[in-house]
Amino acid sequence: MKRLPMYLAVGAASFLVAAPLQADDKPQQATDIAEWFSKGDAGIDFRYRLETADQENLPLNSTASTLLTKLHFTTASWSGFSAYAEFANVTIIGEETYNDTINGRIRRPVIADPEGTEVSQAYLAYKAGAVTLKAGRQGFNMDNQRFIGTVAFRQNDQTFDAGSLTYAPNKEFKAFYSYVWNVNRIFGDDSPRGDLDSNLHIFNTAYTGSKLGKLSAYAYLLDFNDAGAFGLSSATFGARFSGKQAASDTVSVSYTAEYARQTDYKDNPADFAADYLHGDLSLAVAGFTGGVAYEKLGSDDGSAFQTPLATLHKFNGWADVFLTTPANGLQDMNVSLSYRVPGESGLSGMLLKAIYHDFSADVGGQNYGDEWGFLISKKLNKTFTASAKAAFYNADEFATDTTRFWFTLGAKF
Repeated sequence: MKRLPMYLAVGAASFLVAAPLQADDKPQQATDIAEWFSKGDAGIDFRYRLETADQENLPLNSTASTLLTKLHFTTASWSGFSAYAEFANVTIIGEETYNDTINGRIRRPVIADPEGTEVSQAYLAYKAGAVTLKAGRQGFNMDNQRFIGTVAFRQNDQTFDAGSLTYAPNKEFKAFYSYVWNVNRIFGDDSPRGDLDSNLHIFNTAYTGSKLGKLSAYAYLLDFNDAGAFGLSSATFGARFSGKQAASDTVSVSYTAEYARQTDYKDNPADFAADYLHGDLSLAVAGFTGGVAYEKLGSDDGSAFQTPLATLHKFNGWADVFLTTPANGLQDMNVSLSYRVPGESGLSGMLLKAIYHDFSADVGGQNYGDEWGFLISKKLNKTFTASAKAAFYNADEFATDTTRFWFTLGAKF
């Protein structure tokens, strides 16, 4: 694929004129098949990202300059039926000086944004009262994406070839089920790891009728059919509770508690049962938010609690050292402080955040290492957002020192 010069790509990302439509936006109503298409809505959006990675055990650094382009179209609703299609292209801007997992540049750190064009979503939906059915390639996120997510941080989304059912009889209760026969991973169609042939059953229910917060219960039965993925097959059952309470106009407290149990399932050759624990508490005062959190992914006889379908970049440090849970499990104690600029100035709404992680093993007493992360993000106007982020992992008894930087420019019309 021909690569674009840097100035053309950045110019394209700065010249957005179409209005992207989210797949879950309520469609217009049509009276015939002609209006089903003519009353539909099309959109295009772009995201430019510059990412660098420096890993102490590799001789060369990585620099990935990529542009994501998404084209999408949703029909109107006709007798309860609607359809959605989304096409995504990732183009490398400039030189390909990074390991995208399929280009053979193994002397450089991995930045999992391979070049390519794909149909990222294409499904037919039917809604009747409290029930919504979808069939086809689709994306969905469960709770905070700790177990199931679209990995939207990366340029190529993770989506699912699936049938799904949502039952929402009122605003307080929602039940979701999906059967997934293939996972379209972030590595792209050209990668041997780009698809996971599977028989997955995804159950999630949520209740928001309590003033204290949201209660979720879930069961994720993951059965992978490829021999190389047998070890990822697992059955996970858990519950999560999260909420927020306002003490005044400027003070609030947020909290989360979650527990899950994971065992081997189907063709997994291991025999294990491991626990997951998560708890966090944060206090927001006049624009500042300070938080403390603990997360444990347990281990049983050398088999650790894994979350292969999660949006993993959100958890256990932005340096992406712990995308796979170590055999001895993982404990992550972290503290964070953020500040959102108030007022009506040009800096209003800017978010500044710092987070520190201390990583250790669940069994064996190893001190893996620690990490600092820093983020600045700003919605520039109704259209553009920009962010800069950095992560510094300092290894002790696991992996190696790793430093990553990101600059991202996005737009919403």
